[in-house]
Amino acid sequence: MTDRELVDNMERVWRSIADLCSPFTEWEWNTPTDCPGWSAQDQLSHLAGSECRILGRPDPDHTPPEMSHMRNDMGRRNEAAVDWRRSWPGAKVLEEFQEVTAERLRLLRAMTPDDFAAETETPIGLAPQRDFIRIRIFDAWVHEQDIRRAVGRSGSLEGPVAEHSIGRVAMAMPYVVGKKAQAPDGATVVFEVTGPAGRVLPVGVERSRARVLDQVPTLPTVSLTMDAQTFACLGCGRWGPGEAIGTGKVQIHGDRALGEAIMGQMNFMI
Repeated sequence: MTDRELVDNMERVWRSIADLCSPFTEWEWNTPTDCPGWSAQDQLSHLAGSECRILGRPDPDHTPPEMSHMRNDMGRRNEAAVDWRRSWPGAKVLEEFQEVTAERLRLLRAMTPDDFAAETETPIGLAPQRDFIRIRIFDAWVHEQDIRRAVGRSGSLEGPVAEHSIGRVAMAMPYVVGKKAQAPDGATVVFEVTGPAGRVLPVGVERSRARVLDQVPTLPTVSLTMDAQTFACLGCGRWGPGEAIGTGKVQIHGDRALGEAIMGQMNFMI
């Protein structure tokens, strides 16, 4: 994507989230999502808090109670922003989200090529601003999908934002296959992700390192077939492998033991 397209896609996902949440009742705001301990409102509070932080606004002076899903310092910091907003009505969180993303969009539109190339701190270390925007698009889309599944309003599973986000999950699969699942040398794994944002992703292991292959092998060691939503939910730790297999969301062909081992390690999120 060009820098202009990056900003366009950031705007698309923010607008999609706002449109999704605008008609919510308090019951919908309070609906639990696949993120442990987080409601639909909490998801939006997290997104609003993250963009406030990027704008340089101070974090709330708030210490949340200890919760089982707070597994590291980043989790505690995220929870502070979410818990601080829990007493708000959902409409107030949405109003803040719209205000802060409008300000962020204004600044993104004013960025120069040098600004996009400038390094900044990201969840994966120092990287150019344009890479950080790629991460923010993905993060917002993942949380949008969390909300959509919770309230039963499917959408945003096709188009450039979905394609970009599924691509981010796909980027992690060689690491999953080679490092986490430790597939043996010579193994080939094909992820067949169906739907408009899907793709066929062949991964091979050689000298204990996995990489994306140039061609899809005729007889892979194992192939895993699933739709884009399942691929994202497994990669982002929203669903467990047992649930996905048991409900028929994933079909394994070939070496079932290796396929199940890979599925058990697909979660690459912090």
